[in-house]
Amino acid sequence: MNKVKMQEAPPEERKRNFTEVTLGYSKEEASTEAKRCIQCKKASCIKGCPVEINIPKFIKEIAEEKFNASIKTLKEKNNLPAICGRVCPQETQCELKCVLNKKGNPISIGSLERFAADWEMNNLGSQISNFLKSQISNIKIAIIGSGPAGLSCAGDLARSGFNVTIFEALHEPGGVLTYGIPPFRLPRKILCHELEYIKSLGVEIVPDIVIGKTFTIDELFEKGFKAVFIGSGAGLPIFPGIPGENLCMIYSANEFLTRINLMNAHSFPEFDTPVNIGKKTAVIGGGNTAMDAARCALRLTQSEVTVIYRRSESEMPARKAEIEHAKEEGIKFEFLTQPIEFTGNNSGFLTGIKCIRCDLSDIDSSGRRRPIPVKGSEFMIDIDTAVLAVGLKPNPLIPLSINGLKQDKEGNISVNPDTMETSLKNIYAGGDIVGGEGTVIEAMGMGKKAAKSITESFNKK
Repeated sequence: MNKVKMQEAPPEERKRNFTEVTLGYSKEEASTEAKRCIQCKKASCIKGCPVEINIPKFIKEIAEEKFNASIKTLKEKNNLPAICGRVCPQETQCELKCVLNKKGNPISIGSLERFAADWEMNNLGSQISNFLKSQISNIKIAIIGSGPAGLSCAGDLARSGFNVTIFEALHEPGGVLTYGIPPFRLPRKILCHELEYIKSLGVEIVPDIVIGKTFTIDELFEKGFKAVFIGSGAGLPIFPGIPGENLCMIYSANEFLTRINLMNAHSFPEFDTPVNIGKKTAVIGGGNTAMDAARCALRLTQSEVTVIYRRSESEMPARKAEIEHAKEEGIKFEFLTQPIEFTGNNSGFLTGIKCIRCDLSDIDSSGRRRPIPVKGSEFMIDIDTAVLAVGLKPNPLIPLSINGLKQDKEGNISVNPDTMETSLKNIYAGGDIVGGEGTVIEAMGMGKKAAKSITESFNKK
């Protein structure tokens, strides 16, 4: 039986708006795709899932049209299924491990997860399922950051009966899910639905609190919190360190996407927070963030957008689907190309980018072939806007405010990988603040592991 392909909005239509590109399965499509699953006795797909969802079980329930049972199975392990079904790289995780992947097309696990979560939202409305909710105790746990790691940890702790409060630095919760992922990949109503589910478990989310400034972690303990989980992410942009990178109209991808996703620049003039962008934009980088920035720039300007990446397409860390969507929408790609200088006019505004061609050499520490500049291959690209999506580091504010907290040379918080506990007792950490830039589901996996460790530590007392 052939894989059921999910329908998508036409490229010429979708590139002019911020509505969702993928349209989801119908009930019939989901049931047909679910019936392709051969229900392995030793399901290797579960091993590919960082939160260990019982994948065959929830798929079987969809095949039998037991959708209530399916979402319950998902939420036994995953607090954010509607999000994960949209943005997680299943093709390198659970779907990669699918037995059918050896002979043809794996089961569309992510699309089926999305279907079950959307079915719940569309059929239960505000009656968000909280069948796993527990009686809340007086043991207070603080979560720093409301991104995927923090939300996952908070949800599991609340379901275990703890009194959980999330402290979020921004005015809206969601972390990278809110400021980093555009609505055409993750609609705001989906994110709001998932946040409401977490709150329905008894979790309180307090915005506009910058831990390290508003309160220190020591002060949280003084307020009666018995343990702290740090899930503050990696929000410090990395710059390439080349001449001219301080010219006007050069953005970090973090700032660019935050202006669009959190401050609603894409809805100007309804929201009085526009982002200044020219007619020729270059996005430097090859990850999902670069694809998001490029596709946002295209939607804002309907003009020329080019992605510049120093390796070949096969080495790009972005999801294959996001690369294909970008190409379909008309975004250009300059592969094996490395920026070496930004040029500007007398007023300090960007006018171009000097690049050099690259060849690929041996495999480096990233597991990809290392780019080597080709001498004498320099050339210019005329641009008036650049977005740098070459990586992020942890913001040092929280680690620097805690005496004795160990970090690695990159600034990541050091943890015991089995428990997610830091060098300090009752302080745990997970997500990008620990492992650098990772996926949503990887961050969630760390949050769940920390929640389990916290729960076990208090059950022993």
